[in-house]
Amino acid sequence: MELTATDVWVMASAALVLLMTPGLAFFYGGMARAKAALNMMMMSFVSIGLVGVVWVLWGYGMSSAPGFLGGLVGNPAADFGLSEYVGTGDLIGIGFGATFAIITVALISGAVADRTRFSAWTVFVPIWVTLVYCPLAYMVWGGGLLSADGAIGRTFGEAIDFAGGTVVHINAGVAALVLVYVLGRRAGWSKGFHRPHNVPLVMIGAALLWFGWFGFNGGAAGSAEEAGLIWVNTLAAPAAAMLGWMLVERIRDGRPTSLGAASGVVAGLVAITPACAALSPVGSLALGLVAGAGAAMAIGLKYRFGYDDALDVVGVHLVAGLIGTVGIGFLALPVEGEGGGLFYGGGFDQLVAQVVAAVFTMAFTGVLTLVIALAIARTIGFRVSAEDEERGVDLSEHAELAYEFGPIGGLSADGDRAVSKDEVVDEKETAGV
Repeated sequence: MELTATDVWVMASAALVLLMTPGLAFFYGGMARAKAALNMMMMSFVSIGLVGVVWVLWGYGMSSAPGFLGGLVGNPAADFGLSEYVGTGDLIGIGFGATFAIITVALISGAVADRTRFSAWTVFVPIWVTLVYCPLAYMVWGGGLLSADGAIGRTFGEAIDFAGGTVVHINAGVAALVLVYVLGRRAGWSKGFHRPHNVPLVMIGAALLWFGWFGFNGGAAGSAEEAGLIWVNTLAAPAAAMLGWMLVERIRDGRPTSLGAASGVVAGLVAITPACAALSPVGSLALGLVAGAGAAMAIGLKYRFGYDDALDVVGVHLVAGLIGTVGIGFLALPVEGEGGGLFYGGGFDQLVAQVVAAVFTMAFTGVLTLVIALAIARTIGFRVSAEDEERGVDLSEHAELAYEFGPIGGLSADGDRAVSKDEVVDEKETAGV
């Protein structure tokens, strides 16, 4: 079997999407406090290892046909170990699908920064991917409940989700919200309690995410025309979202910020994910502008409702994911003169399908994530102790520090007595780092 241009593009796209998870580690690591930066990054990196194993053994089978349980999930035993695919080109697409599962669960971690036991996270990841991500991926993309042939799809119409508005972003955002309530707020949490310790790292992470997102959205393009539309829309929506977020900051706070610009880009990428092949470039600009402004305003909801979403996963991924998914119902282009969104004369059919898919995803993910989270919290424990939280999870969970401020040759830079690591840690804690 010859290697085709399509094969090469999917492999390149898979590599781009895999790079997004280390990019997310930088993005989240820079947003975290200094004493939790490594733990934050490790939660992303270990997701690659855990989900990679799950996907090979049973995850892919659960997200693909044949299905059972009324179209809720694929058969985990059907493709166990992927041995039947050895010698076929199907492994290229299977690998591409794995990268989506990896980053979806990694996205959740930012909500529970500073207070999560690493061992509990390593238990949560494979269970959540198995019971939540894989079934939802099957329902949307594998021919299950939400697809054209599924019970919900036949009744309300098939929702458009090209690259993961429901499967990835609403899914991760709802799971993040559930975990935040199960783990509770950090000690001393209040408005202004936590500021990013390394904004340049955040900007690097956002740049890597945007770069990788062209593979995330474009990897499944079926033609040159579709690929071109996806590429331009993946540029347009986050560009407009960045401007929308900064405009909100300018009006609300008096000045735009680099953190806001980076967050706006991510919000726009989230929103365009399900819609990238269904909107015009102008429609993508409109969607991005609404998503950027909407997410910028939504992050303040955590103070109103009292949930400690450390790195604004709910405000960005859930809110922008909902805007992108539902927005398709208004802005989708007609296909061969038929259908389309409300603004293109397509009526309410597509809008209803999008809303139903979004509501089902929130309910499905919310219930199952709550069960998983409570089971872990009441058995092995999900949250670190108050003392370990105060020390910092980098030390308590990994015995490491992101930054070493130690002396050279036994003397500090100004010739004074050398300062030990413990003294440095105490000094950083006193300063609230």
